[in-house]
Amino acid sequence: MSRFWINVQALLKKSGTILSFLKPRGEMEQQGVQLDQENFSCSICLDLLEDPVAIPCGHSYCMSCIEGFWDGEDVKEIYNCPQCRQTFIPRPVLMKNTMLADLVEELKKTGLQAAPADHCYAGPEDVACDVCTGRKLKALKSCLVCLASYCENHLQPHYESPTFKKHKLVDPSKKLQENICSRHDEVMKMFCRTDQQSICYLCSVDEHKGHDTVSTAAERTERQRELEVSRQNIQQRIQDREKDVKLLQQEVEAVSRSADKAVEDSEKILTELILLIQKRSCDVKQQIRSQQETEVSRVKELQEKLEQEITELKRKDAELKQLSHTEDHNQFLQNYSSPTCLSGSMYLTQIDPFCLWHFDEIRNTVSELRDQLQDILREKCTNTSLTVTEVDVLLSEPEPKTRAEFLKYLCQITLDPNTVNTRLSLSKGNKSVRVVSQQQCYPDHSDRFTNWYQVLSRESLTGRCYWEVKKGKGGVSVVVAYKSISRFGSDYRSWAIDFFKNRCQFRHENISVPIPGPRSSRIGVYLDHSAGILSFYSISKTMTLLHRVQTTFTQPLYAGLQLFCPVGNTAELCRLE
Repeated sequence: MSRFWINVQALLKKSGTILSFLKPRGEMEQQGVQLDQENFSCSICLDLLEDPVAIPCGHSYCMSCIEGFWDGEDVKEIYNCPQCRQTFIPRPVLMKNTMLADLVEELKKTGLQAAPADHCYAGPEDVACDVCTGRKLKALKSCLVCLASYCENHLQPHYESPTFKKHKLVDPSKKLQENICSRHDEVMKMFCRTDQQSICYLCSVDEHKGHDTVSTAAERTERQRELEVSRQNIQQRIQDREKDVKLLQQEVEAVSRSADKAVEDSEKILTELILLIQKRSCDVKQQIRSQQETEVSRVKELQEKLEQEITELKRKDAELKQLSHTEDHNQFLQNYSSPTCLSGSMYLTQIDPFCLWHFDEIRNTVSELRDQLQDILREKCTNTSLTVTEVDVLLSEPEPKTRAEFLKYLCQITLDPNTVNTRLSLSKGNKSVRVVSQQQCYPDHSDRFTNWYQVLSRESLTGRCYWEVKKGKGGVSVVVAYKSISRFGSDYRSWAIDFFKNRCQFRHENISVPIPGPRSSRIGVYLDHSAGILSFYSISKTMTLLHRVQTTFTQPLYAGLQLFCPVGNTAELCRLE
């Protein structure tokens, strides 16, 4: 029987305790005992028990492990076993289990742990033990003082020997050699703040002499403090963004509720309008039918009178015919006076066309009412769409300062062939425009500029947008305008920067403001639609603000260009990445 088993038996006999997992197995008793290291391992750190303690439920842990585990539960004031989850109130008082500690120490001395499994050996991606020979085990810890990594077996001296008590153990690392000074082959325990690099003690008195140097621990403390401040800033930013997201969600819900209410009310109002129109339709129909009945009655009455007159005239005509055939002259002359008297009783009726056009007038009136109603509905619906409150939750995004920051809001826009004046020619994918001598054959369109050499962008601009314009040698106006504009800069619907040979000016509502300062052939335009900000910049090596507008935009905006003679003058929307 091995010395380990003899010692275990003695300890068991002394303590009067029998542990089932230490019983010999059949014939193995004569050759030694097969022990499993897991039986003596802490389920928290997965290492051999260090200062083992048994808690009330019977499970054993390293004293430092279970103390640390329970420290995290102090807030709840309920303590439990990490394995069986049994709870304890109040927190149990822990005492070292001396018998189990002796067993673990004996196990360490005899080296009878089971052979490591394959997964305990170091692979290509693992940190290998620097002490193992042959097939190396995985390193459990790396020592920053020894600059070596150790497996569980070879790490024990660092736990047992007072010589290694002050050594700093960290998780296994392959970069330990980076802590060695390449020049003096010494551990770099200093940090040069002047050169911002780690150095050894010899470096501090050699090439870094006179520099601001501190220990790496002191620099780490300082950097750690800065790191915590950065983390606090990031966490604060996260909280701010979460609040913004919550506000956006609330805004979405509010918009949805408002839209649902608007749809419901609009349907109700339009239904009432339809009913009103239907009622008016019935009234008009009844009025027409009533007038029809009156007119028909009057016409029939007159018709009857005329028919009676026709009958009477036919009778008289027959009498006259008969008289005309009388052969007796005396008889003829005696009876001839009678028709003369009858002719005096006959009358001619002047027939009025009964004002039949009156019904056409009613039809024209209804048609005119329809056209007016269509115009009103079209105008009101357009105005409603333009005055709907825009969803605008202002996030704490600062206004751009550098060109790189402006380019974050870059929008790719093109010129609209439906708006370009016929004396302007488009090219380069509708990004460039040129003044030409002959009119271009563009199809007719209601949006086309006819009196001024102007063109608008195809894309509407909302939110934050940035674009740049490269102008030619002639006069050019760089414009931001509403779709309904006719002449740039003439009223409240456009904002223009005019560039001429010797001067530059800002133009709005037909008022010009001179702009001094440097100018270049490239102009940057920044728009924040919701914030009502519009800025024009001169672009060279730096960005120079030419003019800034603060207002309220009520409609989508469009980029615009206006060119002046001579023929060949150009302007181009720059292609930026």
